Amino acid sequence: MTRTQIQLPDDTFARAKKLCEAREISLAELARRGIEYILSVYSTEQQASQEWHPPTPRNLGWKGLSHAEIKAEAQLTNTEIRLTRRGKKK
Repeated sequence: MTRTQIQLPDDTFARAKKLCEAREISLAELARRGIEYILSVYSTEQQASQEWHPPTPRNLGWKGLSHAEIKAEAQLTNTEIRLTRRGKKK
């Protein structure tokens, strides 16, 4: 077992001590349990073994446009949009 020191804000330390008294455990035991819990939630072994893939895009069906048309609309500049709207009004 390795011995270490940690620094806690005063209010965190006071809350931890009250919890330890209520549960009848030591502060060291509370710290060990907390660290073990965090390590189980954020397991690096699982993350390292799984290859990440970006999520597939959802079909939003925006104004009935195809994916290519949505991309083209999204890439228009403000000037191009204004010119396009003027042309549609005539």
